[in-house]
Amino acid sequence: MAVTAVPSTRDAGWSLTAAATEIAAAIRAGEVTARAVVEAHLALLERVNPTINAVVVALYDEARAAADAADARIAAAAPDERLPPLLGVPCTIKESIAVAGQPNCGGLVARRDFRARDTAPVAQRLLDAGAIPLGLTNTSEACLWIESNNRVYGRTRNPYDPARIAGGSSGGEGAALGAGAAPIGLGSDVGGSIRGPAFFNGVFGHKPSLGLIPITGAWPPPHGEVTRMVVNGPLTRRAGDLMPLLKLLAGPDGIDPVAREMELGDPAAVSLDGLRVLISEHAINRPLARDLAAAREQAAGALAAAGATVERISLRKMQRAYEPYLAALADDDIGLHGLILGEGGDPVTLRGLVARGGPHTIPTRILLAAERAFARSSPRRSRKMIAWGREFAAEVAATIGEGVLLHPPYPSVAPRHGRTVGRVWWVQPMAVLNLAAVPVTQVPLGLGGHGLPLGVQVAAGPGRDHVSIAVALYLERVFGGWTPPGR
Repeated sequence: MAVTAVPSTRDAGWSLTAAATEIAAAIRAGEVTARAVVEAHLALLERVNPTINAVVVALYDEARAAADAADARIAAAAPDERLPPLLGVPCTIKESIAVAGQPNCGGLVARRDFRARDTAPVAQRLLDAGAIPLGLTNTSEACLWIESNNRVYGRTRNPYDPARIAGGSSGGEGAALGAGAAPIGLGSDVGGSIRGPAFFNGVFGHKPSLGLIPITGAWPPPHGEVTRMVVNGPLTRRAGDLMPLLKLLAGPDGIDPVAREMELGDPAAVSLDGLRVLISEHAINRPLARDLAAAREQAAGALAAAGATVERISLRKMQRAYEPYLAALADDDIGLHGLILGEGGDPVTLRGLVARGGPHTIPTRILLAAERAFARSSPRRSRKMIAWGREFAAEVAATIGEGVLLHPPYPSVAPRHGRTVGRVWWVQPMAVLNLAAVPVTQVPLGLGGHGLPLGVQVAAGPGRDHVSIAVALYLERVFGGWTPPGR
């Protein structure tokens, strides 16, 4: 191992709860080595991963080598040399986001042997910043359900209770960070795929403004109206890492037609005094669990104590937004069936959909059947629903304005495995905010009576990511943010 210029003064175990930016600063200062930090996280990961199955492509040896290289670079650096901002910091990356030479199947059996040729720009920017991947994390099959389970890698489990789901499709990311095995990670979100796992696993997740971060290199590739809803974004143990990561990941790549230059604001410049905080009422199509409702009320109360103006607003239209969301999701000239065939899969027959032991999970089989039924519906109806969705997006943005919206993440805390199958209403509270194309930060609010994470979605207006993140930073100070499992 390379010797740093300054002897280590920190126990690497400290890094298992610290923010990535704090870890990076300590490594640069020689207070701890990158190798020690990586080893601490790998030791935890190797202990918990056999239970939670979060990391499905291990890059442990590569991570150790990268850590040694980081320590050598720091030791040889000139006093005024500018080093990468996350040099030596461990991370994880969702398996469906391409990393050159690594699996990139998104849990689809037909893609089991596929290896990515290039690294996705969002992942490359993280690597260029000096972060060290410990591994790639599990997803739902084809990244299309809220439980991460597939016939390639198996099921991911919640670190707070392995009998419960870790969410999807970035469920492996949520579980890895929730367990403490990485401080930061990359996910993607088309219907809550970042925010759901962040909620279920008690960490922070941010769905950025549309176009802020390129989606190039994510699988499945978006087409049609889906490009208005899908984004890449960060998950973090600590709120303080959200904005630094957004700044590193943002900007066009010359490939994604939606990605563009956007000016990012400063959360520190946001005053909570006078901030308009909306509490959505009548907005989800199932009763909200008491502990989640109480947590949101406590969050609103904390913001009011800081000077915010809290208002309750009826958003019944959100209950009608699920069909337009599905219409946008189905506005794809390939479709799920086409993806499977395009990857060399066998034709999916009705008999194959109902047969047990096949290559597809039950949620995928249901989605395939729904896709066929939707294809037989009226094209005129679909166009009408897509137009409705665009009007809805403009209306939500105007309603939030320069304030924020506190919105439930799901009807309840993490359910037991299999309890979401066929229950499409589970997706609605998060999917409507993809349809609205607004930035949203998922904020943990401590643990409930069953020891499971509570939380709230904080939505802001388009291009105002810094506002929802400012609220997340404040709520972390009040409620403590991420609580490691077992505490």
